[in-house]
Amino acid sequence: MEGRNQTHVTEFILLGLSDQGALQSLLFWLFLSLYLVTFTGNLLMILAIITDSRLHTPMYFFLSNLSFSDICFTSTTIPKMLLNIQTQSRAISYKGCLSQMYFFMLFAGIDNLLLTVMAYDRFVAICHPLHYMVIMNPKFCGILLLGSLLLSVLVSLLHDLLILRLSFCTDLEIFHFFCELKQVIQLACSDTFLNDLAMYLASGLLGVVPLTGILSSYSRIVASILRISSVRGKYKAFSTCGSHLSVVFLFYGTSLGVYFNSAASQTSSTGAIASVMYTVVMPMLNPFIYGLRNRDIKQALRKLFSRETLSACRILCFRIKT
Repeated sequence: MEGRNQTHVTEFILLGLSDQGALQSLLFWLFLSLYLVTFTGNLLMILAIITDSRLHTPMYFFLSNLSFSDICFTSTTIPKMLLNIQTQSRAISYKGCLSQMYFFMLFAGIDNLLLTVMAYDRFVAICHPLHYMVIMNPKFCGILLLGSLLLSVLVSLLHDLLILRLSFCTDLEIFHFFCELKQVIQLACSDTFLNDLAMYLASGLLGVVPLTGILSSYSRIVASILRISSVRGKYKAFSTCGSHLSVVFLFYGTSLGVYFNSAASQTSSTGAIASVMYTVVMPMLNPFIYGLRNRDIKQALRKLFSRETLSACRILCFRIKT
């Protein structure tokens, strides 16, 4: 690191998923399709929850915010990747890289904390059903959402401010399709002790602590369910948290897989390919997991589509008459 000249950074080079020209067109249409499906699926989830008064409950309130966060999460990385492929450019400006890192960490942190809040919501619903509406009142739900947002904002801002103090070398190639914090830090020529310390502390604050909270909530949920005498009652209780538990396993499973993969291979595109799971696939799967396993969501979507179809028919009939 000391042997390379330091320079004023104006841009970084994103090496992406592949350097083979023949794959660029395939990657463009593949990721464009995944992005459109993610955007549409999560938007429909939000509209279904907003338009159906039966879904105006704490659980669906957090679910709609999770869908909104997923839309923003994928929008921080995929559009820039598609633009680079289309323009045959791999460059991203220094300011653009900092902005992308900030918003990526922001919405990743919100996703993580919302999953924790949703686990607590399920814990209260199953273990304290009689006090559910008293505990999970609108004011408390708003505080939980605002707390998740503020904590994510502060952690993301801290990382970006610590990046500003670094000087970089002439080697500015990032083995990823977006500006990933760890790889940007590795390009620095100056001391990165504070950056590494902040990264580990943030991993504990936004990773270990939420995961511990989720596991603690579900351990109590399982213990409470096992005390239910009827099989039907157990099945109903498990079904209310099955979708969320599936999302938690996928989110943390893919995130840990990418972490260990990148630790073993820091200078190849393997980590970038693995990270597609939690940056693209996970936000796309969330609406399907919640929608296909939830009868209320299915009914709300049917009502939404029937309403839109009726409105379209009325507009068409009006145009024909005129």
